Amino acid sequence: MIKLIATDIDGTILIPEGEFTEGVKKCIRELSAKGIKIVLVTGRMNAAAKLIAKDLGLDTPVISYQGGLVTEGDKILYERYLTEEQTERILEWSEKVNIHINLYNNDVLYSENEGPEVKRYCNNLHTHYEVKKFSEIKKTKINKLLAIDYDNPERISRYEKELPAIFPDLYIVKSTPYFLEFSNKEASKYCAVKFLQNYWGISEAETLAIGDQNNDISLLKAGGVKVAMGNATEELKQCADYIADTVFNDGFVKVAEKFIGDY
Repeated sequence: MIKLIATDIDGTILIPEGEFTEGVKKCIRELSAKGIKIVLVTGRMNAAAKLIAKDLGLDTPVISYQGGLVTEGDKILYERYLTEEQTERILEWSEKVNIHINLYNNDVLYSENEGPEVKRYCNNLHTHYEVKKFSEIKKTKINKLLAIDYDNPERISRYEKELPAIFPDLYIVKSTPYFLEFSNKEASKYCAVKFLQNYWGISEAETLAIGDQNNDISLLKAGGVKVAMGNATEELKQCADYIADTVFNDGFVKVAEKFIGDY
């Protein structure tokens, strides 16, 4: 019996650069009313993820920053940050290869410039940012760093394969074809979901995990039922037990109907 659904947001329940369908909203409301815990598991900022949870009527904990932060209301349940030394090494690398970086410190997004990358990123996700030299930021709670290359996604794919050997102490993952994320080794979707499973006494077999991008590979590993969306990457589909319909066709709703039945 499924007691927990750990779901990614963008491309899984939320149409990219779009909205939630009425079908998804209704499904989530009905599942919650039945006592099934729906947990949003996202790479987004915590502040943004909490707004989405509120919009969906969810009062369950929110997993943000790829698993680096788990909050229940204003209470922090789980947190893992990058150290200042790790942050500086990544910034040195980014300068060397000339790639844009978003820096997240204490749930605030910073960019060193007003360039097209951060503007496009924030416009798509309806997120705010501050412009500030990274050298002027006290790096006490670095949630993650995000490298962006909209013009050359092949470079992002190459770095995803190459950089773990250079930064073995970091969790590095591609979250879209254009985004490469750097975070604490224990700031993965797998780690955060396992924390909540232990927190609630819910087993892996009672957990359904669903996503669409490479950063959801770790998410699926935490689920007894592993689902990739029809619009998922091929890498994620290879890790799944079941391939759903696409986000555009309410794939999440159809998965709920298949694995939970008359919810």
